[in-house]
Amino acid sequence: MALAPRLEMRQGQSLVMTPQLQQAIKLLQLSNLELADYVEQELERNPLLEATTSDPSDRTGEERAAPETDRETVTTSETSLSLTDDGPLPGRDGDIDTDYDNVYADESRADMQNDAAAAAADAPGPTGSDWQNMKGGGGNTGDGDYDFAATLTREATLAEHLTEQMNTALKTAGDRLIGAYLIDQVNETGYMTADLAEVAERLGTDVEDVEAVLQVLQTFEPTGICARNLKECLALQLAERNRLDPAMQAFLDNLELFAKRDFDTLMKLTGADREDIASMVEDIRTCNPKPGLAFGGEPVVPVIPDVFVRSRADGSWMVEVNSETLPRVLVNQQYYSEVSKLSGDPSAKAYLSECLNNANWLVKSLDQRARTILKVASEIVRQQDAFLVHGIQHLKPLNLKTIAEAISMHESTVSRVTANKYIATPRGIFEMKYFFTSSIASSSGGAAHSAEAVRHRIKELIDVERPDAVLSDDNLVDILKGQGVDIARRTVAKYREALNIPSSVQRRREKKAYA
Repeated sequence: MALAPRLEMRQGQSLVMTPQLQQAIKLLQLSNLELADYVEQELERNPLLEATTSDPSDRTGEERAAPETDRETVTTSETSLSLTDDGPLPGRDGDIDTDYDNVYADESRADMQNDAAAAAADAPGPTGSDWQNMKGGGGNTGDGDYDFAATLTREATLAEHLTEQMNTALKTAGDRLIGAYLIDQVNETGYMTADLAEVAERLGTDVEDVEAVLQVLQTFEPTGICARNLKECLALQLAERNRLDPAMQAFLDNLELFAKRDFDTLMKLTGADREDIASMVEDIRTCNPKPGLAFGGEPVVPVIPDVFVRSRADGSWMVEVNSETLPRVLVNQQYYSEVSKLSGDPSAKAYLSECLNNANWLVKSLDQRARTILKVASEIVRQQDAFLVHGIQHLKPLNLKTIAEAISMHESTVSRVTANKYIATPRGIFEMKYFFTSSIASSSGGAAHSAEAVRHRIKELIDVERPDAVLSDDNLVDILKGQGVDIARRTVAKYREALNIPSSVQRRREKKAYA
């Protein structure tokens, strides 16, 4: 065959991930906080997008009088449905005339973005949610109650807290220079990470001067700060309570024996009896091993559920999307029409058209995201009905494939939906991933057991064991097999370690020490 350049035409099919499709898939796996940040960026980028915090029904008369075609609203700000134990899943048999899968069902189609736009345009509007009635009011400026703490920007960091104390405790400029350098070497847990000899060499001073400044820093609040190791941190706190006697010092010198629950050896080294050892253990447990974490940490963000599950009087379950986690976005069609008419620049019109297309797609993607989350959550509730009614011991083994086949979606779509999403149930708030557990075969040939339920059962058995009859892993295997769980010893050991439960030898030593 001759080697020569030539032109050929070939026809084939391939997956084309358009920017719009990539955006829809990205939105699906974002948490509610990440989604809010993403929408905020889009609002800054796109002049045709507007954010609103009020419901369409709360608009003024002038706004309601405006043509409906001027603006397009996200239709999933309030979405709810009822789910019974044996009824068909809404949407699967035509109860809701919406194609949930027009964006996410088959990610191998190159034209799925066109189907998504067509289906979302015909989607029904919001049905309302009584969870709105639980919503509290906003800021209160007319009742005279002024919350000064609400005006604070942040808490003082650990370094700032220590520096403030240092400026009072250290008098000379040289000591303050050493103190400032040492404070910079304190990590977030409150421990000194620098070697004092290296600090002295770097600052051109004696090690004794650095040690003297460090001893002053170790008197600061919180107690135990600037310690070089756990032993020193505990000793500083115990000394403040006047509990650092020779026996306690010997106990701290052998903390590794305490970790192993070897109380017999500790009694020999400290010269204390079991009652004294138990008292020492209680004193140590009241200490804070990481005193620095009390300062400068980020505020704890409460978990906001994406889906609510409530029980009905007839025993069925109501599943609804949390409307508070869904950003409400408007597409200003009126602004687009006015600017398009006044602008004669083709590039400006092309830019406006692109902004309009992006805005419409974002609105429809948000709509489909909420509906897909609702559909997956509804099937999870259907599958785990026994858990909601009876508790964790009745948690069923579940995987992504089971949910995907039940709702005619791809496993990757279900995986994205359940990532970083939380569901509020009568038994508490759980991450959606919590309901997906591996299965353990039944020894009697019946239904398989959930790994999470087995872990819970192991913890229950250990919690009620007697000091004179501590259960080994082999004992736990025999008990579980008698209850119909076919499990291996290494699996029991793995689950026990995951629950941070010591071995039977360590538990026996600990129980004897407290006997």
